Amino acid sequence: MRETLPAPVPATPAPATPGSVADVVRAVAARLASAGVPDAHVDAELLVAHVLDSSRGGVQAAAIRGDRMPESAAAALTPLVDRRCAREPLQHLTGLAPFRSMELAVGPGVFVPRPETEMVAQLAIDALRSVASENPIAVDLGTGSGAIALALATEVPHARVYAAENSVDAFIWTKENVARIGARNVTLAFIDLADAFPELDGTVSVVASNPPYVPDDAIPRDPEVRLFDPPAALYGGPDGLDAVRQLSRVGLRLAHPGGTIVIEHGEWQGAAIREILAADGWRAAATHPDLTARDRATTAVRP
Repeated sequence: MRETLPAPVPATPAPATPGSVADVVRAVAARLASAGVPDAHVDAELLVAHVLDSSRGGVQAAAIRGDRMPESAAAALTPLVDRRCAREPLQHLTGLAPFRSMELAVGPGVFVPRPETEMVAQLAIDALRSVASENPIAVDLGTGSGAIALALATEVPHARVYAAENSVDAFIWTKENVARIGARNVTLAFIDLADAFPELDGTVSVVASNPPYVPDDAIPRDPEVRLFDPPAALYGGPDGLDAVRQLSRVGLRLAHPGGTIVIEHGEWQGAAIREILAADGWRAAATHPDLTARDRATTAVRP
């Protein structure tokens, strides 16, 4: 259930002369920290970089040099800081989310890819690279921004990658990112997960997905997630595993013998997902931790 946005911290009127880049970064970081924004200094540097059309490193260099903040950039920065204090995701403000070697376009209506999903993508990439085929096939179900599909397509360029999405809002972002990255080996379809790619039945080497896996009554703590990520990309039924059950069945339909399924999930769901996969007939189900040592993904092999 959506909640009322937290009240933004009152904005400080921009001075006639904005001051140095270093001063602006410090002031923005202080406002963000007072609003409870994690990593406030990092976000401050990234917001300043955005209005300067620079990078975080460029802002740090400008601060060291003592560069002054242009008035036009300072004016553009103020409303962005207000929105970030209201806990609107930084990626919505800059329009970009880093993912592995890419920058993906994101905004309202699409799930913002997280750093932990990069490890999930790596599992899928490793499985795809190991396939003894000149043109192995991978499928990303519920692709959202296209993060996993595009990682597969760009890092295993000899593969053919198919991506399915059934949210109109998310599909628009996926199309933009496929064009942005220029991945010609990606086929994108607006289709429900259960009906995805029947023409590929029994031919797919890797089935990957970051499905909705939050239990319906487990409201996320972070306002950026709770208030701005699309509910359809978050909530997965009473135990959070409704989409996983469907993925297991669809994956069996799509994968060839020896094919791999890779599913992202919450840190407490590994055992339950291994049971679902084993009951459906998958073999060698294993759960893998992310870089914070939290269980993050489960893989299995089709017999």
